[in-house]
Amino acid sequence: MNVAGEPSFRDSVDLMFKRAAALLDLSPGLQEKIRVCNSTYTVRFGVRLRGEIKTFTGYRSVHSEHMEPVKGGIRYALSVNQDEVEALAALMTYKCALVETPFGGSKGGLCIDPRAWDEHELEQITRRFAYELIKRDLINPAQNVPAPDMGTGEREMAWIADQYKRMNTTDINGNACVTGKPVNSGGIQGRTEATGRGVQFALREFFRHPEDAQKAGLSGDLDGKRIVVQGLGNVGYYAAKFLSEEDGAKVIAVIERDGALIDEGGLDIESIKQWMAGSNGLLAGYPKGKFMADGGAALELACDILIPAAMEGVIHLGNAERIKAPLIIEAANGPITFGADEILRRKGAVIIPDMFANAGGVTVSYFEWVKNLSHIRFGRMQRRQEEGRHELLVQELERLSADKQLGWTLSPGFKTKYLRGAGELELVRSGLDDTMRAAYQAMRDVWHGRQDVEDLRVAAYIVSIGRIAAAYRSKGL
Repeated sequence: MNVAGEPSFRDSVDLMFKRAAALLDLSPGLQEKIRVCNSTYTVRFGVRLRGEIKTFTGYRSVHSEHMEPVKGGIRYALSVNQDEVEALAALMTYKCALVETPFGGSKGGLCIDPRAWDEHELEQITRRFAYELIKRDLINPAQNVPAPDMGTGEREMAWIADQYKRMNTTDINGNACVTGKPVNSGGIQGRTEATGRGVQFALREFFRHPEDAQKAGLSGDLDGKRIVVQGLGNVGYYAAKFLSEEDGAKVIAVIERDGALIDEGGLDIESIKQWMAGSNGLLAGYPKGKFMADGGAALELACDILIPAAMEGVIHLGNAERIKAPLIIEAANGPITFGADEILRRKGAVIIPDMFANAGGVTVSYFEWVKNLSHIRFGRMQRRQEEGRHELLVQELERLSADKQLGWTLSPGFKTKYLRGAGELELVRSGLDDTMRAAYQAMRDVWHGRQDVEDLRVAAYIVSIGRIAAAYRSKGL
C-alpha cells in the first residue's frame, strides 16, 4: 500500500540501506555496488488457454552476485512489478549475508492471480515461465536457484524442477535448480514450515535476553504473550501454530483478506486453517471468536507481539501512530515502510527486522540445495550408529539403577527419547535453530556494542553489508 508522501517499497529498502551504510567505513563506489540491482529480466510470453492466447508478464531480478548461485523465491500475484521484485531481491542479498547462507540475492515474480486458473492451466503457465528463465540460465543449480514465495508452493517448484530436467537431461544435479520441492521430489523435511518455524526461533532467542525484552517493556518468555498475526498463509499459519501450541502464547487475533477474527482467550489456529480450507480462504462465518470486517483495524489492537506475515507496506504513515504492539516481528518482507519505521522507533517499539525474522525459508532451502548436490538424505549414514552408542549408555545406566543400594532409577520416557537418533527433520530444525541464534547474536553484538546503533534493523544491515563488502573486496573490488 502506497500512502501519499511515502517512498515506494524499493525506495524504502534503499533508504534503510543508506541509513546503515552511513555508519560504515565504505568507499562510495563499493557502497553503490552493494546497493544497486545488477540486472532484471522481463519476459512476456503467451500460452494458449481457453481457446485463445493469453499473454503473461514475469520478472527475474538478480541483485548481487558476490556469491553464487543467487537465491530467491518466485511469487504469483497481480501486484507483481519490477520495483517490487528488485526490492525483494535486495532483501534476499542482505538476508543471505546475515544468516551466512552462501548465496547472492535474487527474486522472481509473475503477474497473475493463481486462483483464477485451474491446476492444469497453472502448470502450463508455470512451465512456460520456467522455460523462458531456464534457457537464459536464470534457473540453474550453479547460478540461480528459485524457491516458493507468495502464491506458489511445493507444486509449482516440482513443475519447475521437472521442466529444468527435461531441458537439461544430463545434469545430475538438476534437482538443485530449485528448492521448496515436495519431499518425494527431492525436497527436504521441514521446508514447508521453515519460515514460520524461523519466526518462532527468532522470538525464542529474543526472549532469552531479558534486557532485550525489557527494551520492549516485556519480561519472561513467550508463555502467555498476546499475539496478533496478520496473514494466515504458509508463514503466518506455522508461526501462529507453533507459538500457541508449543510456547504457550495466545493468538488473540488473526487477519486475512476478508477481515479479522478476535478472541482474547486465544484462537485455535488449526481449527481456523481447516475452516479456511473449506471457505475459499475466508474467515467470515467461522463459529468462534468475533469477526471484524475491517481487518486493518485489528493491526491496531493492544497486544504484546504483532506479526505481520503477508504483504509489504501494511504498516505505513497512515496507521503507524495507532499501532500499540511494543514488539513487532516482520514475518513478511517489508511489512513496515520506511516512514512507519521512524514513527514506531520514536514511540519505543522494538522491531525484529524481516531480513532476520523470515530467514528460516532460505536457511532450510540452503539445506535442501546441499542435500540435492550431495544426493543423500541427512541422517542416513549416522542415525543408527548414534542410536547404537546411546543404547550402550542406557544399558549401563539400567545396570547401575538395578543396584538397589544406589537408590535411583531412570526417569519415565528418558530411554525412548534418548535412544532416538536424529533424522532429517530433527537435523533441519537443529540447523535452523543454530542459524537463527547465531544471526541474532551477530545483530545483538552491534545493537548493544555501538552507541550509534539504536535498533535491530540498522544492526542487521551493518552485519550484512559488512559481510558483502568483505566478499567483494576478496574479489578485488
